[in-house]
Amino acid sequence: MKTRIDAVIERAIMAGKIVGTVVVVVKDGETVYSRAAGYADREMGKRTETRTIFRLASVTKPLVAATALALVDKGRLALGDLVRDYLPYFQPSQPNGEIADITIRHLLTHTAGLSYGADSKTTPSERLYNAGLSDTDMDFEENFSRLATFPLLAAPGTLWSYSIAIDVLGAVIAKIEACSLDEAVRRHVTDPLGMSDTGFSVSDPERLATPYADGDPIAVRMDDRHLVPDNDGNLLTFAPTRLFNAKAFQSGGAGMVGTAPDLIAFLEAIRQGGAPILKGETAKAALLNQIGDIPRPGEPGQGFSFLGAVIQNPVLAEVPMSKGSVTWGGVYGHNWFIDPIEGISAAVMSNTAVEGCLGAYPQDIARAIYGARR
Repeated sequence: MKTRIDAVIERAIMAGKIVGTVVVVVKDGETVYSRAAGYADREMGKRTETRTIFRLASVTKPLVAATALALVDKGRLALGDLVRDYLPYFQPSQPNGEIADITIRHLLTHTAGLSYGADSKTTPSERLYNAGLSDTDMDFEENFSRLATFPLLAAPGTLWSYSIAIDVLGAVIAKIEACSLDEAVRRHVTDPLGMSDTGFSVSDPERLATPYADGDPIAVRMDDRHLVPDNDGNLLTFAPTRLFNAKAFQSGGAGMVGTAPDLIAFLEAIRQGGAPILKGETAKAALLNQIGDIPRPGEPGQGFSFLGAVIQNPVLAEVPMSKGSVTWGGVYGHNWFIDPIEGISAAVMSNTAVEGCLGAYPQDIARAIYGARR
């Protein structure tokens, strides 16, 4: 395994597709691979270290989702609760004009009828709400009041659409806990797991990786506002400085920073039954398909759990992981998965968007982990 993964890492760094990376693989509770390679800051000659801190983007989502599930376990929240009961200012309409009954379950599973769109496809002056990746001075109420003026794509529970839903969930959590989202996540997830470098602020600025974006022929250093096309050609607006803007709402979908060891601690806690953050039955449910037969367009063989995509057919999904594995990523350059059958948790992190998330790099790492057996 080591030789195969090393070869993938060396090839990606030599080609300039990945600037810096940390890969950690755990099998049956034992770390079987751990390596930092490349540069946390290429221009400064600063090497990546195992405890390099990365902007997490959507790796934030499972941490915020787990916080909500912890509140369910503690009787402070229920999956069937209506979102508007916690956020009276957030009452979007269905396509037929009726106020939608959006539940916590809908938010967790991206079946609320929300989407990602206005943040990435408009200029700042045209942008009516913020989807968590670009910079803003809006708080939860101002932002999601604006979001609520847009009709939903469909009635809740009828369509899967990757969306700003976990940002809305973050606002619900902060309201319930009567504190910042950062404090709530720390209270219920990161502190119990010893994830000291994971949060909405940077524990050690000296270890924060500089973000890079796909370029031709090599990745380029990000500007304060950097546009990067995703796999569908949509321009994503990155704002690395948002992390330091105290006025920006804490984005439950994209706002945290963290390290590969911290992420592995979280993934392993879920894989091994949830302790000390979730009850066993809750952790198990968090890894099961929660959207029934609702299709995920363009993603054959995959359902969706409370934390990420569920591999229901590895052949159709074109992945080496076992059936029942859960995986997702973060557009700043990350990918992770839990394979309950093989007892594997893997964190593939980088400072290169979007190759480290949606490109060949994480796919090649996954294949290298499994080797000829898959």
